[in-house]
Amino acid sequence: MELRHLRYFVAVAEEGSVKLAAERRLHTAQPSLSRQIRNLEHEVGTQLLRRSARGVEMTDAGRVFLDHARLAIAQAHAAVEAARRIAQPAKPVFAIGFLVGHEGDCIPPTTSLLRNDLPGLEVRVFSGFSVDLAEDLLRGRLDVAFLRREPTSDLEFRHVLSEPLVAVLNAGHPLAARASVDPRDLAAETFIGISPVPRILREVVYGYLERVGVSVVPSFEIDNFAMAMSLVQANDGVALLPASIEVYLPPAMVSRPLSGEQPTIDLMLGFRAGNKSPILAKFLARADELAARLRHMNRSQPPN
Repeated sequence: MELRHLRYFVAVAEEGSVKLAAERRLHTAQPSLSRQIRNLEHEVGTQLLRRSARGVEMTDAGRVFLDHARLAIAQAHAAVEAARRIAQPAKPVFAIGFLVGHEGDCIPPTTSLLRNDLPGLEVRVFSGFSVDLAEDLLRGRLDVAFLRREPTSDLEFRHVLSEPLVAVLNAGHPLAARASVDPRDLAAETFIGISPVPRILREVVYGYLERVGVSVVPSFEIDNFAMAMSLVQANDGVALLPASIEVYLPPAMVSRPLSGEQPTIDLMLGFRAGNKSPILAKFLARADELAARLRHMNRSQPPN
């Protein structure tokens, strides 16, 4: 079993689609990727992914295998980094975390800023859920992170942008024919809710529904975008998610704005209170400029 097979499997599992994993993350041909996954399943000796016309979902064996695959990849990366540290002179290190779903928007301008202002700096980039990024900031594993405003007095936050929530649904769904979705119509739909893990998003979604007087009983609750898209597709459901998901939607899915009140969720730049790092100070000196650039990019994105 080769490490690349594990990377292929993780990409397909996280995207919920062989096609999307091939095109967006692995930049390879879909038939070749499908063959590699079949070879992996043959070597493991059991089915890891259940395939359908709408994508793939993990079997019970696949879910267990995914955890170990991620760990193996992380350990391989750690081994490479350890070897490089021994072979190369030490460099100042700056670790940045990005909220899942915002990597595409935030990473390019952030790393560009660091390269221009701090040449020779070793930048380490991580991605995760907001609560995990906050914990990594508190423990000193990250210097700065793009995340939600987690409730802790030990972190400081700067506002980056307010992101609207949109309704995500299949392109053939009756509500997709409308320019916007009336939240009152959600009560009659298969509603894909938010689990307690992305707590801030859960509070924003359910708080919005309560304010507009809409009562929903979630058929499922999700904790990541890939799971949300799979459940929407498989059950012809509707989910309320941050608009940043739009760049990840396959052609068979669309997003629609909500009519009336426009609910938003804030993306913040967080860092540990009392962190006296001179690199962090230089980065924060350009934070307002970076936030303005990201807000401009967010407004310029065409609707799906």
